Amino acid sequence: MTAPYARYRRAAAIPAGMAMATALAFLPNTAATAAEDAPAPAAAAPADATPLSYVVNVRPGHGTSAYVKKAVVKAGGTIVTSYDQIGVIVVHSSNADFAKAIRKVRGVQSAGATRTAPLPSASTGDLGAPKVLSAAEVAAADAPAGQDPLQPQQWDLPAIKADKAHEKTLGSKKVTVAVIDTGVDDTHPDIAPNFDRKASVNCVSGKPDTADGAWRPSAEESPHGTHVAGEIAAAKNGVGMTGVAPGVKVSGIKVSTTAGFFYTEAVVCGFVWAAEHGVDVTNNSYYTDPWYFNCKNDPDQKALVEAVGRASRYAEKKGAVNVAAAGNENYDLASDEITDPSSPNDTTPGDRVVDPSKCLDIPTQLPGVVTVASTGAKGIKSSFSNHGLGVIDIAAPGGDSTAYQKPDAPATSGLILGTLPGGKWGYMAGTSMASPHVAGVAALIKSTHPYASPALVKALLYAEADATPCTDPYDINGDGKIDAVCEGSKNRNGFYGWGIADALDAVTK
Repeated sequence: MTAPYARYRRAAAIPAGMAMATALAFLPNTAATAAEDAPAPAAAAPADATPLSYVVNVRPGHGTSAYVKKAVVKAGGTIVTSYDQIGVIVVHSSNADFAKAIRKVRGVQSAGATRTAPLPSASTGDLGAPKVLSAAEVAAADAPAGQDPLQPQQWDLPAIKADKAHEKTLGSKKVTVAVIDTGVDDTHPDIAPNFDRKASVNCVSGKPDTADGAWRPSAEESPHGTHVAGEIAAAKNGVGMTGVAPGVKVSGIKVSTTAGFFYTEAVVCGFVWAAEHGVDVTNNSYYTDPWYFNCKNDPDQKALVEAVGRASRYAEKKGAVNVAAAGNENYDLASDEITDPSSPNDTTPGDRVVDPSKCLDIPTQLPGVVTVASTGAKGIKSSFSNHGLGVIDIAAPGGDSTAYQKPDAPATSGLILGTLPGGKWGYMAGTSMASPHVAGVAALIKSTHPYASPALVKALLYAEADATPCTDPYDINGDGKIDAVCEGSKNRNGFYGWGIADALDAVTK
């Protein structure tokens, strides 16, 4: 039996073969026609019944009606919280028929279970553990004047001309990038100088937890979010590494469970929190569990797409550019069908064939979200990176096997250097690492054009990208077999979208 695994765009551990890790993707939004009848009272739940979490989508802009509240209770549910701004209600219920019953209620547009495992979900192992730099390696680091000690190992910065951009500006302290992820260790010496506490929160339950430090990962949790935060905004302070936008602020919005699952209610909470706390850019290096692809012909999955779609649109409406990783399975997201072997990942997954134009990876494939593919140290598509003409918007360094794409000296690893909890640094790879590079460039654009709308920031991001033609043939491991097919022109194609992100143009144009 295939073991379940968590779905964040965690760093891909690159083995000798083609590397596959986790990715993000998202579905189109649709609204169900509500029936008129309230549900009959729920039958008493068995003594051993375990609760699931649900989202119930109603008309936005008004408080939850007394009628719907009463119907939730009658159907055996308990309201955890409601986001009236977008019409999403988070509910817990032990009634196996809760969703079916509540969908019949007048005013309910869609509803679905956000997981297939009971609360809390079972623990799973982490994939892609980072390669941690030893204290001796950090101490021995040496860099030219004007660079942080570990910067010579960051081949990814010159790959997007971030080193040249930093000669112009490091970015504005008035710009905040929210890392919606596994949590951020704000005590890290490379993150602390730029951390935005007011824009940070724990959203794991679906309801904001504002306790001090609630956004931090525990020692048992993934370092993923901390790594991402450092890639974006590690301070240029003579310590460790340098972020793409080392002068902007970064916040931590923790949305993953201890086991590493990103459930809908947490993701919705994260986007809404970002929207209402002045965030300019959100980075989303994950996909929403438990379904890699959410199919709109399934009433549960349809409701999840609708809820996350409403939340991401709300964040953009409030001024945020939403950036997301494309995923690490080498899938062609523009193909007619994909075999998904991993859903639902919180119980027992099984093979299913999906049409990625109808079954979406969310938030990655949601309208308005910037979808980012990964490149390696030689500037070509990473072995693992998802791709697809019309789906990929832009590309950026996410690393690859050093054997496939070896960086120029003095850099030694083809992976991406980032911050790790506990004041450490280490290497990871994946589209999870590509997305924060684009989020950083978007933050530099916003710093340069402080009054730019999200639409304008995205337009500049794409226009300023370095057009990159298809890699054809694409035989990344040199075994004589084509590993992926790129479609499109130099100016827009399935591997690189509009091109590779350009930080220098972001601060000069």
